[in-house]
Amino acid sequence: MSATEAPRRLLGVVGWSGCGKTSLLEFLVAALAREGLRVNVVKHSHHDVELEPPRKDSARLRMAGAAEVLLASPYRVAILRELRGAPEPPLAQHLARLAPAELTLVEGYKWERMPKLEVFRPGLGRPALYPDDPDIVAVASDAPAPVEQGGPAWLDLNDRQAVLGWLRAWMQKEARQA
Repeated sequence: MSATEAPRRLLGVVGWSGCGKTSLLEFLVAALAREGLRVNVVKHSHHDVELEPPRKDSARLRMAGAAEVLLASPYRVAILRELRGAPEPPLAQHLARLAPAELTLVEGYKWERMPKLEVFRPGLGRPALYPDDPDIVAVASDAPAPVEQGGPAWLDLNDRQAVLGWLRAWMQKEARQA
């Protein structure tokens, strides 16, 4: 790895809709960014996402048939690609487009093989994912840890500083193993 490349640590954040994944991610990203770390985020959505008003030039060019439109301003850059019936690109293809970062957090993609943090709220009435997913290395929950021994680390979802502490320790462990 060259000196200009940052390690590509990857952690999925998974859980059922409405469990608080985005709120937790927002806190973690802000805290790590304040510490000077570069953090990328990939967010998967099952919905059609409108990123620009249909009347704007970039939308008009995309709808005219452009394969991709790169929209650049002094404030941000976005690449928009219409799939036009093509299969959704795999996560690996999206990750390859990202700039290097100390950490890339992936919200969604629970079917992908990567280390994962599950956000689990039993009150939603949905089952935990960790019993059936060996890639889940930690669970942040508003419920007490299960009685059984072993399994993923159990974190208090309501103690965001503790979740952040776990994430820092996990990143250090991953760096030592790289």
